[in-house]
Parts: sequence; C-alpha cells; structure tokens
Amino acid sequence: METYLNLMLIRFALIAGAVVVLALSAFAVALVLRRRGRLGEARRLAEPAARAALRAAARRLEAGPGSARRPGGRR
Repeated sequence: METYLNLMLIRFALIAGAVVVLALSAFAVALVLRRRGRLGEARRLAEPAARAALRAAARRLEAGPGSARRPGGRR
C-alpha cells in the first residue's frame, strides 16, 4: 500500500510540475509578444481557434456523459 501511495504522489508531483512549467511558458511567450508589440496580432489569430474549442467543449457538456458519439458523428 505504501508503494502505491508513493507512486500516486510522484504522479501528482509530475502533473503539477508540468502544469506549472506550461503556465510559466505561456506567460513568457505572452511577455515576449507584448514587448515586441505583437500580442494583439497573436490574439487576433488565436481567437477563432479558441472560440471553436469553447464551442466544442460546450457541445460535449450539453450532450452529457451517456451520449458518446461514434466516429461517423452518429450516436
């Protein structure tokens, strides 16, 4: 049991560390873009992808967990 708990703690630490590194990387990229004056352009280019991702997430949440779709788009 102790070995299992140790593995779960290591797994949590790795996931938390990856999230922190990802957040710091995103902050650094945004800071560099802002200093170079290209943050507005990056936002303009990323906005359609972000909106599409939010729409897809909303559709998945509305469908509920019991309504998994097949690859063909049918239920």
